[in-house]
Amino acid sequence: MSGRFRVRFLDTRPLRGNRPFRDLWIGTSVSQLGGQAANVAVLAQVWDLTGSPVGTGAIGLATGLPIVLFGLVGGTLADTVDRRAVVRATTAGQLLAAAGLCAQALADNRSVLLLLALVAVGTSCGALGAPARRTFPVRLLPGDQVAAGLALTNISFQAAMLAGPAMAGLIIARWDFPAAYAAQAVAMAVSMLAVIRLPAMRPDGAGAAGGRRRPERGGWRVVLGRPNLRGSLATDLAATLLAMPVALFPLVNEIRFEGNPQTLGLFLSAVAVGGITAGLLSGTVTRWRRGGLVQLAAAGVWGLALAGFGLAGPLWAALGCLAVAGAADTVSVVTRSALVQLETPDAYRGRVSSVEHVIGVAGPELGNFRGGLLASATSAPLALVVGGLSATLAIAAVAATHAPLRAYRTPSASAKPDGPPPRPAASEAAPGTAPEASVTAG
Repeated sequence: MSGRFRVRFLDTRPLRGNRPFRDLWIGTSVSQLGGQAANVAVLAQVWDLTGSPVGTGAIGLATGLPIVLFGLVGGTLADTVDRRAVVRATTAGQLLAAAGLCAQALADNRSVLLLLALVAVGTSCGALGAPARRTFPVRLLPGDQVAAGLALTNISFQAAMLAGPAMAGLIIARWDFPAAYAAQAVAMAVSMLAVIRLPAMRPDGAGAAGGRRRPERGGWRVVLGRPNLRGSLATDLAATLLAMPVALFPLVNEIRFEGNPQTLGLFLSAVAVGGITAGLLSGTVTRWRRGGLVQLAAAGVWGLALAGFGLAGPLWAALGCLAVAGAADTVSVVTRSALVQLETPDAYRGRVSSVEHVIGVAGPELGNFRGGLLASATSAPLALVVGGLSATLAIAAVAATHAPLRAYRTPSASAKPDGPPPRPAASEAAPGTAPEASVTAG
């Protein structure tokens, strides 16, 4: 990194010069937009059926448990069979689940259990395919464009978070829940077409004909055996499990803002405004070599900002706190993902990616369930304040007990992949993947 501070924006070369990656990016972006619309519809429909924060918190349980159960299986699949085939099959399952959500809404379903079961089916399919999908940019792009491609993926996710909830609020207000679920089904069909056009992507060692191999155990072993991986993922788990606020949005909206559905969409969009702003300037942050320290600081800001949201009275103050939280979350995700990729041996990428996926997605969903239970026993503002401050304290504890993470520096471009992962008692070793994975998106 040069001594002069420079603001850097996104590199769009992967979209200009690589058709398979461009197809993948478009399909992923559209599916993320539809997924965000469906998330708001599920949140609003469960609230309409139950009127309880425990009910909205149960959404987290219906999504978090399948991620834990199927995410790790997906990592093994990603290191065993053709990754494109895995993503094709799981995307088809997500499309069918979206169609089921649309059908139950058209039938005026009054069973929250049926609704949550369909959510769980879609989440299970997504969890099975997520580790394989995470490996696609590395296989599709030249080494010097991998980081740029992953940054573009992160930006598309943030854009979906910004536009999706607001779009869902307008769709639900005008055409009700079936239209929002139909939008997700169409989006998944677009994603399916993009995946069909991709080349075959067999993992290293699978054989020329795609023959199966039984991978060694390794995902959790790699994570536990490297202090940087262990501390980085523990930081993310503390931030999301203890401070995730989404399940509390409907209750806060009803208490302070008269339950306006457009305000509910603004809560989610405010998080995205902060996230997409940080993402557009991600080239600045990703060039700082102290990635572990940056992640710890950003995660701490996330917790404090959500505690501030719990105390905020005016709408502008609430949205401001959520925007700060969104920016901090993006910085934390980008630095965590870069560290995970650099510290993971290539042969274990699918399985370690599945561990990261389980923690990164199940943590927020289980955190929503925890928040809903706490709010039902106390109040939504108190649950937000307690959760935000608890997360900040837990992150401080991780920082205090993981000196290698605090001192971590991004390796130089000359670093080479290492061999098998160390035993759990081993100290931190050299970086574990090729240098092109130095910057990633969540």
